[in-house]
Amino acid sequence: MAHLRRQLITAALAANAVRPVRSMRAGIPSFAAGWLTTELAPQLLALTAADTLVSTVRGRTSRWGRLLALGNAAALTALVTQGSRSGDAVAAVLDSDLGADWTERADPRPTKADLATPWRSVATPFRLRDRAIKVVRDLSYGPAGKRNLLDVYLPSGPRAEPAPVLLQVHGGGWTIGNKNQQALPLMHRMAAKGWVCVAINYRLSPRDAMPAHIIDVKLAIKWIRENIAEYGGDPDYIAITGGSAGGHLSALAALTPNAPEYQPGFEEADTTLQVAVPHYGVYDMAGSTGLRSAELLRDAFLAPRVFKTTWAAHPEVFEQASPILRITPEAPDFFVLHGTNDTLVPVEQGRLFVDRLRAVSKQSVVYSELPGTQHAFDVFVSVRSAHVVRAVERYLVWHRNRFRANRVSAADRESAHQPHS
Repeated sequence: MAHLRRQLITAALAANAVRPVRSMRAGIPSFAAGWLTTELAPQLLALTAADTLVSTVRGRTSRWGRLLALGNAAALTALVTQGSRSGDAVAAVLDSDLGADWTERADPRPTKADLATPWRSVATPFRLRDRAIKVVRDLSYGPAGKRNLLDVYLPSGPRAEPAPVLLQVHGGGWTIGNKNQQALPLMHRMAAKGWVCVAINYRLSPRDAMPAHIIDVKLAIKWIRENIAEYGGDPDYIAITGGSAGGHLSALAALTPNAPEYQPGFEEADTTLQVAVPHYGVYDMAGSTGLRSAELLRDAFLAPRVFKTTWAAHPEVFEQASPILRITPEAPDFFVLHGTNDTLVPVEQGRLFVDRLRAVSKQSVVYSELPGTQHAFDVFVSVRSAHVVRAVERYLVWHRNRFRANRVSAADRESAHQPHS
């Protein structure tokens, strides 16, 4: 009956992946099981088939075990199919939010190979070896020792002009995490395509309370402005991305350019960013949306662990750190991604943040809500993350090309207004 027990476990995992448990206590284990099951569905499907075949040949299964295995295979196949459609889903929102002709600036246009699922990479999801890039590790950008180190991902080939820069901010609930653990598929992809990517550590709670985290992000932007040219990067074009707590910090950094409260001792530094691509971020630290989940997160976790104060005592520090409350008409372009099955940061936060951006910002706002997707879907290579990474790449190339064209047009206009001798 060992086969039957294994299939019962697989059935429970598949059921949780399709319909995760949503509560403060159960959210974390539901996330862990659902995330791995959803993103590793091809591998789990193969294991289910192999287990059933071997058990049947050896006479160690039952009719119920085989029927359950068949149902599991169907559920896992549906998860794989859903992941493979993520590329089409993201492409559809890009067409809708940017206009059908946006691809004319996303040069070069993607080939069929670019749009196909890279099954060879999916087969080894945790193995990232790319000769097209090189990594310079553990450069210091601030005074906080190991927590103020960064890595620079570089294209290995020659570059004809300064490369656009992508800053990656890791997640981990503001309390754990490291620069070499997250968004590796995206950074490898962008570096291989000629970008310079920077991944940072930052100070963590509870040792350091908010706003230490965002101050370090700002300090890293200052370092990029002053030093990235040495590594072939363009200091005038910086995109930012991150997931979860990194999504919060990347959105907050983008919405608070040159904010003196987050730049103590370096108030004069230019910390503006050209575009932000937050993934499954926390956008409401103050409970201002009225979402019960946001209020529970604020009172049960953020207040004692991250801010080290209470909402009642200092509501202003929670409000200052809430991206949804820092949106202005001058906000940069945003591409926001969130999964509908996220049990750690409910998708409603992403929806409300985007609604507010669209109501206030003068710039473009793209929102991709990924069906059946859990938190942290982009940490390693999966069917879904491969498609999403390629879509983010196309979006960032479009944005960079548009930025460059606008800069040339501005220079031409300025030249035309100069007096001629």
